[in-house]
Amino acid sequence: MNFLAHIYLSGNNDLLKIGNFMADSIRGNSYENYPEEIKKGILLHRSIDSFTDMHPVYRKSKHRLHEKYGHYSGVIMDIFYDHFLAKNWANYSNKILEEYADEFYQLLQDNYDLLTAKIQGMMPYMIARNWLVSYASISGLEMILFQMDHRTKNRVAMHESIVELQKFYLEFETEFTQFFIELQEHCQQKIHELNG
Repeated sequence: MNFLAHIYLSGNNDLLKIGNFMADSIRGNSYENYPEEIKKGILLHRSIDSFTDMHPVYRKSKHRLHEKYGHYSGVIMDIFYDHFLAKNWANYSNKILEEYADEFYQLLQDNYDLLTAKIQGMMPYMIARNWLVSYASISGLEMILFQMDHRTKNRVAMHESIVELQKFYLEFETEFTQFFIELQEHCQQKIHELNG
């Protein structure tokens, strides 16, 4: 799961969203230095990642990319799954995606001092290029994959995976829909557990 799914799966708790969103830039036990609700968001993020990595439907999707993209097939798959969430957003939220994204960007700006240095550096690009809304279109997805290529020094030309996305589009979308139902249930249980 990429940024949009992690934010969405946090529900309506703003600090949980922030923690879940920035968890990849927080290593080991250093999460314990954050406020309680952000800590919960970081732990939720880690639980989402573990659940996703082990899930047979997600692994089936990822397997289509593995031969060509190796280690990066998971990174690409996370972005593909965010695409299907964004594309079908009306099935998951009563709020339009553009409005949801704008509110989240504002949330980041309002809580700038809580963000990691990495997220503070990334945030202007994310907002300027409207990443959360960009996931919804193939052209937006291609832009995001190009940026990922740049960040990984173009090791595997991730943007070329658009070919596989289009070739197996219905399979990927069906798998996402099936998987996401179970992931939502997992997250509801995990949030309940974190709230004690």
